[in-house]
Amino acid sequence: MIALSLAEIATVVGGQTYDIPDPAVQVTGPVVRDSREVEPGSLFVAFVGERVDGHDYAADVVAAGAVAVLASRPVGVPAVVVDDVQAALGALARHVVERLGATLVALTGSVGKTSSKDLLAQVLRRKAPTVFTPGSFNNEIGLPLTALSATDETRFLILEMGARGIGHIRYLTGLTPPKIGLVLNVGTAHIGEFGGREQIAVAKGELVESLPADGAAILNADDPLVRAMASRTKARVLLFGESDDADVRAENVRLTENGQPAFTLHTPSGCSDVTLRLYGEHHVSNALAAAAVAHELGMSVDEIALALSEAGTLSRWRMEVTERPDGVTVVNDAYNANPESMRAALRALAAMGKGRRTWAVLGHMAELGDEGLAEHDAVGRLAVRLNVSKLVAVGGREASWLQLGAYNEGSWGEESVHVSDAQAAIDLLRNELRPGDVVLVKASRSVGLEKVATALLDDAAVSSEGQVSGR
Repeated sequence: MIALSLAEIATVVGGQTYDIPDPAVQVTGPVVRDSREVEPGSLFVAFVGERVDGHDYAADVVAAGAVAVLASRPVGVPAVVVDDVQAALGALARHVVERLGATLVALTGSVGKTSSKDLLAQVLRRKAPTVFTPGSFNNEIGLPLTALSATDETRFLILEMGARGIGHIRYLTGLTPPKIGLVLNVGTAHIGEFGGREQIAVAKGELVESLPADGAAILNADDPLVRAMASRTKARVLLFGESDDADVRAENVRLTENGQPAFTLHTPSGCSDVTLRLYGEHHVSNALAAAAVAHELGMSVDEIALALSEAGTLSRWRMEVTERPDGVTVVNDAYNANPESMRAALRALAAMGKGRRTWAVLGHMAELGDEGLAEHDAVGRLAVRLNVSKLVAVGGREASWLQLGAYNEGSWGEESVHVSDAQAAIDLLRNELRPGDVVLVKASRSVGLEKVATALLDDAAVSSEGQVSGR
C-alpha cells in the first residue's frame, strides 16, 4: 500500500485510535486479513467470521510486525477501531485509489473473468507496473484488499468484480471507480439467485453505468445482452469478438493438435497472429477482451499478440494441464463450474483428446435454481455428442442428472457411471486409467473435485520415484 500514517488512516475510516504510542507511525506493508500473511509494516484487518474471529490474533500479528489492527473493538495492541470493519476497509481503498496515478480497469462477466484478468495482466505488465486481482478475490472484501496492494509505482490496476445480486457491482465501483470497464458475457452462473439472464445483465451492466464520459466500455459484440449495454454508458464503446463489426476481432480461428487456440488478431491499428498457450477455443474470447483493453491503453497489435502468445495460467485449478510420466494427461479445471464453462471445458477435452481415450469427471453446478435439472442433463448429453469416452458423474442428485442426460442421449450403458464422492472417483480411475488417457476434472468449488486431480498426479509422482529408486 502507499504509505499512510495511523492518524491518516483513522481519519479516512472515521475510527478511534487505541494503544497507539505514536499516531504518526506509518503502514508501509500490505493490508491483510489472514494472520499468516502479515509482514513488517502491515495493517491487519480483523474480521469476525463464522468460525474464526480475527481479533483473537491481534497480539500475534503485532508481534509478527503489523503496525496496527483495523478492528471493531479494542484489542490491547495498537488498533484503529471502527463500527464496521468492512465499510472501513472500503473507505480506505477508495482513499488510496484516489491518490494513485494508476488507470483502473474493472471487468465482470458470468464466465471467464479470472482467465481474462490473468491474460490482461500479463499483457499490460509488459507496458508498465500492473497490480491485479489474485485468483477470484473479487467481492466486497477481496476487491479493496487488491486495490490497497497498489503502490506509487502502479500504473494499471486491474480489478475483477463478481456479483450475486443487483447492486453488488454498483457498490464495488463506488469503492474503486474504474476508467475502463470490460464486460465479457451474460451467462447462467448464479441464475438461481438472480432469477434470469435479463436480471444478470442488469447487474453486470452496472459496471458500464459507472464509467466516466472520458472512459471506455469494452463490450462483447458476440453476446446480445452485453452489446446492448452500449446504451447504458456515457463512455466510449469498443466492441470485441468474432463478429464482423467488432473493433477488435479474431479471424481464422483454429485449434492446434494440442487443443490450443490460434487466430489472427485484428485491431484498428493492424493485425497479427496469435497462438495461445491455454487450452480450449473459449479462450479466444478471453484473449480478445484482453487485447481490446490493451489496444485502448495504447499497445500496438504486435505487442499485444506477442504478449498473448507467451501468456500462461496464473490462477490455480483453471484448465491446468499436466502430463504424467505414463502419458496420462490430467486437466484440472475444478475451481468452479457453470453451464457455459462446463461446455467449454468439454469441448476443450474433445479437442485435446483426438485419437485418445477421454474421461470427463464432473460434479454438480451450483446455484442454478429451477434450471438445475435441464442444465445438468444438457451437459451430460453434450459429453456424448462430443464423443467423450467415459463420463464419471460425482456426487448426489445433480450428478445423477448428468449421468441420465448422457444415458438418454446415446446408449452409453457402462460408458457413464455415477459415483458418490471424490474418493470413489479416485478409486475408479486408479483401476481403469490407461497410458495416453486424457482426464478432465470439473465441478463447482463445493464438490472438492480438485482432490481427484491431486490424487492422480500424486500417484504418478510416487510411481516415478519408485521406478527411479528401483534402477
